[in-house]
Amino acid sequence: MFTIKLPDGKNLSFSNKVTGLEVAKKISKSLSKQALIISIDGELKDLNYSIDKDCSIKIITSKDNEGLETIRHDTAHILAMAVQEIFSGTQVTIGPVIENGFYYDFARKESFTQEDLNKIENKMKEIVDRDEPTFREVWKRDKAISHFREKGETYKAEIIESIPKEEDVSIYFHGKWHDLCRGPHLSSTGKIGKYFKLTKVSGAYWRGDSNNEMLQRIYGTSWPSQKELDDHLKRIEESEKRDHRKLGKEMDLFHFREESPGSVFWHSKGWSLFQKLIDYMRVKQKKAGYNEINTPELLDRSLWEKSGHWDKFGDLMFTSTTPDDKIFAIKPMNCPGCVQVFNQGLKSYRDLPLKLSEFGKVHRYESSGALHGLLRVRAFTQDDAHIFCTEDQITDECLSVTSLILEIYKELGFTNVLLQFSDRPQKRVGEDRIWDKAEFALLKAIKQSKLKYEINKGEGAFYGPKIDFVLRDSIGRDWQCGTLQVDLNLPLRLGASYVASDGSKKVPVMLHRALFGSLERFIGILIEHYAGKLPFWIAPLQVMIIPVSEDFNNYAKKINEKIHDVGISCEADLKNHNLNYKIREHSMAKVPLLLICGKKEVDSNTVTIRRLDSNKQENMELNTFLKKFTALSKAPSN
Repeated sequence: MFTIKLPDGKNLSFSNKVTGLEVAKKISKSLSKQALIISIDGELKDLNYSIDKDCSIKIITSKDNEGLETIRHDTAHILAMAVQEIFSGTQVTIGPVIENGFYYDFARKESFTQEDLNKIENKMKEIVDRDEPTFREVWKRDKAISHFREKGETYKAEIIESIPKEEDVSIYFHGKWHDLCRGPHLSSTGKIGKYFKLTKVSGAYWRGDSNNEMLQRIYGTSWPSQKELDDHLKRIEESEKRDHRKLGKEMDLFHFREESPGSVFWHSKGWSLFQKLIDYMRVKQKKAGYNEINTPELLDRSLWEKSGHWDKFGDLMFTSTTPDDKIFAIKPMNCPGCVQVFNQGLKSYRDLPLKLSEFGKVHRYESSGALHGLLRVRAFTQDDAHIFCTEDQITDECLSVTSLILEIYKELGFTNVLLQFSDRPQKRVGEDRIWDKAEFALLKAIKQSKLKYEINKGEGAFYGPKIDFVLRDSIGRDWQCGTLQVDLNLPLRLGASYVASDGSKKVPVMLHRALFGSLERFIGILIEHYAGKLPFWIAPLQVMIIPVSEDFNNYAKKINEKIHDVGISCEADLKNHNLNYKIREHSMAKVPLLLICGKKEVDSNTVTIRRLDSNKQENMELNTFLKKFTALSKAPSN
């Protein structure tokens, strides 16, 4: 007799071994129909997995993240299966699940076309209709290597050769077709449904190494229902319209060049937006008790060795060797420099918490293939802050940071925020007892905040656990932005200390905090969230004055001067173009307000307002306009 504990606390007893599906049927008939896989003591297994001892079990459905990932994993296998049925001789390599979908890499001489993708999709639907059974076999490693080599699957054989010799390998069959895979998988090919779409083909180097062969990567997405698939495809279509790279060009904000890959060339309007965000942040941080500092971008290798960054992230640093053979690194993060500021002068417990903020430019090497406009760069500005506090102050300070972050996100138009708690990674510094203390304090703060959160096991920073703040934008995409990290290791490594109330010398806790994460990336997210139509107060150019003809240029200049005087960013378009052309041009550039000036406006000392995305026009007395929009041009709570 053994007992199975269910998530609701109830227990089921069995005298003979049972499968996950049988347990689901025991609970309810409807659950058994929805069941995809099972979780046994936190480990995911196939539904037909036999249970014969006490354990905790959860039935996983498509409503669970694990269930959705399994659907996508199965779909990736069926993609590979379809490709090999249509294009014999094509080798399969790897096919993981990714955010919102999956991909599979193929070795094939001929390039896949859009017509090929259509054929593959149809074949995949045929395989679903065949409803072929899925089952798992465990093979000896040498048998698996020999088998796949004989099949001509050299890439697959190479993967298996990297597995330790003493380990057996897991092989999943879908009918006769099979692949190396840990699983778990659905019970048959028919279980995935037909709610999938192949989205694109790109190149990818074998094992991500540019020295290796170029493969073809087919991307796809898969969902539990047609509605969810349709909604996702609509989001893709909408996101393409909102692409910040396209809008950045139309709005004349920035550009990139091959001479400095991953570094932004800010134009005047883009730099204005950048500075508006910084000015806004400065006010918020000053109110919250932060003192702004600035630290060097170039620091000696010895400091990075002492901090632990050289060992952990040395391959991501840009370095320079001086004529006297000293090695310097352009900082990939601001933390060690900030500790040096803290270390100047004797600190007392009375000085804590000490909050030091910095808009620090950092550089990190990213492969060329990973670069993506403002969202993935090599040079970026972090809105960093480091809070030095006592252990007793951790929870309060974490709650204070969380409150500040949520307030800022709300004012910028993001109200749907999820917290993700990440604990110790495998690759880390510091003793376990210190990690225990840091994780306990941070998790306590999260629970006290009463906010929704998820746990990401093993995803913490190398020096401490962290909270990531994930924003959901206007079309339902999630963006990880802000972060809060508890660090009891770096201050110790860099000799930071303060005098405690009993006169003893103690190491402070260091909280790493970023609100936007990266100014560059956050601007990219803002542009896409608003489709370029930024709130009036943050828009880089708020008003464009358009005279209907040259006869009214002087009035346009007069208005421009008065609007400037009240602090609204404004320009007058005096170019020799017709009115409709100017309206189209500045609407394309997403200027919130166009002020039309003609004889009527001159005679009445008014302006005619045309708002972005509206054909309606409103005539307003100039002083009334100045009073109304001066108030609207200010940040919400600054």
